[in-house]
Amino acid sequence: MVVPAVPEIIEEEIESAVDSRNESLPSLRELGPPDLVHLVKQSIKSGNKQSGVYHHVTGIDASSSASLAAYVNTIIYSPNDKSSKVITGLYCCYNAFSRLDMRVEVKIPGGVESYCIDERGDKRVASDALWMETFLCGVLRAYAYADDGGGESIKKIIGVRRFDPITSTEMEHKFLDAAERLFFKGPQLGSEPEVQVPNIASNHLTTGLISYIHTTGRYTSGINLFEKLCTRDLEVSSLLAKVMISADEELQAVKLMHDGIAKLPMDYSLLDCQATFCQSKGRLDWALECAKRGVTAAPSEFGTWARLAEVYVSLEQWDLALLTLNSCPMFTYNDKDFPRMPEPAHVLLPVLRESILDEIDEPTNYDGDQVHHSLRKLHAAGYKGTFLKAYSLLTEITAKVGWDQLLRVRSQVFVMEEEYRSEKQTGSNQNAKNPNASTVALRGTPSPIMNGNTKPENHTNGETGSRADDEETLHEKQTSPTSPLSPPNSATIADGAIEKPEHTITPEVAKSGSDDTSADPPAAAPKYTQIHNKRLCERWLDNLFMVLYEDLRIYTIWRTDMARAQSESSDYRKSAEEWEILGELAERLHHFPEAVEAYQACLRVRFSPKAMKGVLRMYEEKGKNSEVLQAMIRLIAWQYRWYSEFSPSLLRTIRKLIESEGAVKVRSIVQATSLPQPVLDLTHRYVELCVAFRSNGSEG
Repeated sequence: MVVPAVPEIIEEEIESAVDSRNESLPSLRELGPPDLVHLVKQSIKSGNKQSGVYHHVTGIDASSSASLAAYVNTIIYSPNDKSSKVITGLYCCYNAFSRLDMRVEVKIPGGVESYCIDERGDKRVASDALWMETFLCGVLRAYAYADDGGGESIKKIIGVRRFDPITSTEMEHKFLDAAERLFFKGPQLGSEPEVQVPNIASNHLTTGLISYIHTTGRYTSGINLFEKLCTRDLEVSSLLAKVMISADEELQAVKLMHDGIAKLPMDYSLLDCQATFCQSKGRLDWALECAKRGVTAAPSEFGTWARLAEVYVSLEQWDLALLTLNSCPMFTYNDKDFPRMPEPAHVLLPVLRESILDEIDEPTNYDGDQVHHSLRKLHAAGYKGTFLKAYSLLTEITAKVGWDQLLRVRSQVFVMEEEYRSEKQTGSNQNAKNPNASTVALRGTPSPIMNGNTKPENHTNGETGSRADDEETLHEKQTSPTSPLSPPNSATIADGAIEKPEHTITPEVAKSGSDDTSADPPAAAPKYTQIHNKRLCERWLDNLFMVLYEDLRIYTIWRTDMARAQSESSDYRKSAEEWEILGELAERLHHFPEAVEAYQACLRVRFSPKAMKGVLRMYEEKGKNSEVLQAMIRLIAWQYRWYSEFSPSLLRTIRKLIESEGAVKVRSIVQATSLPQPVLDLTHRYVELCVAFRSNGSEG
């Protein structure tokens, strides 16, 4: 069996990596960093010279000290390094449930010692219960830190060996048994950045379980697990329904959701699951009601508001989509617990011989500075968490209606800067009530009446959670100088309190986002003619408009220059990294054919896993299975080149191909490729894994 090579990061001072890990223990928030393997080597020629080397690893069986010691021994007795010998080896694996760092120390000669370190650095005894928790955390970390095939996770941490934590049905049984025992401790692990408060249905444990089930297609195992857990807590019903829908057992899933809502009418996870299912079936009217109830059940959660905005986008109710988006509670993005290591003295990154393929090798003369400064300043590329999702919704609206229409809708629902200034000049301070933007989005109409209730409701709105009526928290925007190319600004909620306008100004009097002030709004659009019927735009959303404008500006320049070059029959040249950035830009703006065009241009210059993954998605959508496998072979080889034998995304793609074509045909297509046999064998291993799990189509 082929395993990735072993990278070596050589320390300036021996055990400085271990000391750095000890110092970081109190600050760990969620699943913890990848496992650390530290070795102290002694030169054979000069016996007194010692050095410390380390690497990180995920996916190793951490159910006992013996399994971790076995891994250390494979490194200690590796035949590759003949110039030195290992005298001590240390394996560190974080237990996120008990907030302990489990340690296994192997001494040569000597023995094996296992213990754990708490946040204060004190030693404790490692019990069987702690090892079970550590095993489960190890599997969850393997999925959390796995690469999606595009190389982003691999590039974040240098020298990480990634193994598949579950390679057999016996290991699966062990994993699911531990998950069942510790399931209700899941909220202790934290959750995805879009979830404000971890709960039984939304935490890193449930995310890992769902990811494993969807990756391997082991739906029956997942259904059995969640059915047992449902007998203990009905909140698990939403997870069971998701797995049933994925397993094509929709009738049972619908009945389960119906019964669950009857017993737990305010379970927002079940309501969200219902809304998603109705949306997938084209029943947007049903999805809308479920999404509204989800917001009512959990007004402080971003996911419920985002789902409601998605439904409004599908219904093409752009004004309510923007109002809902403006009401989303935004959270600061907290990244994973990446290790913070001291600067190494030297780094050795050996290449696995079986993964050598000329076309995926990094060119030695590649210059990362060959990128235009305007492409490096695209802020949208760095969005994550709630801001990434909100920006995706905004770009989806733009792709459907265009930038000009988006500005018109924006000016209809939000107070624009010039409107605010005009009103402020009146010097008036009338205290008329202004309906809350959140309740308007929920009602779907500017009317203050909802479900027969004449009292307006207050829901979470903005960046910090729930708040009272808009008038109590309106703030004046801190404006910056704008260039003639800048899009029109809206008045935003900022730092200083502002006076409430007295009189109303119609769009015909005050220019509000459109250069043509005399243009009438579309007849079908709602009339937001009075300024007190408009909302103040949240500052973060106003920033998204500015970032979107910059994305569209760069995209337009690119397409214009490219069209000009084609009309003049001249070459349009960009560096590989520039093509990669342009592909990401087009993909963000939902221009997928143009994104594939840029990715293919990048691959003609040099290999890029991100570009290849983008082309792979296009092949999958068009059903070009042979081309999918060609791309998969190269991505898998590149993954092995950088010490990763496990990518859930690539494994899922292989499994779907086997379901549609059969394992025999997939093997035949791979084998017929004119590439080195060792490279093909790496892809065959993914196929063998699907066969071991008895995936659909693996028998023929």
